[in-house]
Amino acid sequence: MHLSFNEIISVTMILFAIIDILGSIPIVLELRNRVGHIQSEKATLVAMILMILFLFVGEKLLSIIGIDVKSFAIAGSLVIFFVAMEMVLGIHFFRDQMPETASIVPLAFPLIAGAGTMTTLLSLKAEYQTINIVLGIIINLLFVYFVLKNVSMLERLLGKSGVEILRKAFGVILLAIAIKLFRNNTGL
Repeated sequence: MHLSFNEIISVTMILFAIIDILGSIPIVLELRNRVGHIQSEKATLVAMILMILFLFVGEKLLSIIGIDVKSFAIAGSLVIFFVAMEMVLGIHFFRDQMPETASIVPLAFPLIAGAGTMTTLLSLKAEYQTINIVLGIIINLLFVYFVLKNVSMLERLLGKSGVEILRKAFGVILLAIAIKLFRNNTGL
């Protein structure tokens, strides 16, 4: 285990694009408008526990069902690809239904620590040191917490078109990441 600034930055950027908390501002605003208060601290803490737990036991869980990490990484690259296409093209494959409450379930899972995030974590584990992934998770969740706490201010600051531009820019970055993960794990 060794700390690598480059790996931490790479992991942080990949998770930032996958979690897409800036692109989720409209969803978070809708949840807040529906139910009032959003439990930012609780949602962030539960998401962190889920992500770190999956990082450490996800591979064991996969081996129980007979799937290796490279195969999961390839599948993950496809999930990431579709998430990126959603971001770039505005086509909604995921997050179509709005939940009734803004409890832990819609915020921590699946909005923050959803299928794309979990898949990405195992994909990252095939290429990066675990300590660097954990630090990338923590950095991202600090940012997620900040966004959840200040979602109204960020909406006013960025404006609707600013949020949309960020979403599309990170979608293109995510497409490149998906292709890189696919190539690295298939040998193509």
